[in-house]
Amino acid sequence: MSRVIAVVNQKGGVGKTTTAINLASELAALGKFVLLVDIDPQGNASSGVGLEHQKLPHGVYHALAGLKNFREIIHPTTVDGLRMAPATLDLAGANVEMVTIERREHRLRESMLEIRNEYDYIIIDCPPSLGLLTLNGMVAAEEILIPVQTEYYALEGLGQLSQTINLIKQNLQPGLEVLGVVMTMFDDRNKLAQAVFQELYQYFPNKIFRTVIPRNVRLAEAPSYGKPIKHFDPKSKGAKAYEKLAREILETEPPTIKP
Repeated sequence: MSRVIAVVNQKGGVGKTTTAINLASELAALGKFVLLVDIDPQGNASSGVGLEHQKLPHGVYHALAGLKNFREIIHPTTVDGLRMAPATLDLAGANVEMVTIERREHRLRESMLEIRNEYDYIIIDCPPSLGLLTLNGMVAAEEILIPVQTEYYALEGLGQLSQTINLIKQNLQPGLEVLGVVMTMFDDRNKLAQAVFQELYQYFPNKIFRTVIPRNVRLAEAPSYGKPIKHFDPKSKGAKAYEKLAREILETEPPTIKP
């Protein structure tokens, strides 16, 4: 069974989608068969791998609504070994539409059951909120990766996220574990980075990756070309950092509990 990792942080602008895209791409480059699932209505992960998601007739929304099988919404990408389940414009209304649906927090997990054994890794890019779509992403996953920008305000809300994860473990998905925290937009000239690290350690002890993602112009430019950083500028600091993160994740042990 594949390792399913939800990339989560309810604060926007912390490099969450950048991390989801580039981690998925690097895992594929390292020989893994990877599915990237975009459950953020903004669709940035979808466009970041070259899909014109605004023009696609079907996406994750149609699987959540039971209108399509999950396999029917998966698209190839220009990256060998990487497939995409895109967000389409319809997904914007899903938070409201699913409120009255039975087992609404489990819709993504249940719709993905048919394809879970077909991939080595499934990476889920969640919206920057703790709404129903993000809950679906966390319930569908066994592991959570939390990108955190190395700035003080980026720490706000981590306590709430930690509490939400514990509530999900208690009530919805007992097998859920924090894979780790990755520090993004790192600037080694910024003395605040060490203070951020110490604060993070209080919330997630022994769960902080050694790899840090630098603040890198090429990382910011790559999505406008619809390419992961490895295919846009493989020699950049950003590309090398995400390759290092992917290798570090490959060395970790998957959770033993799979309900």
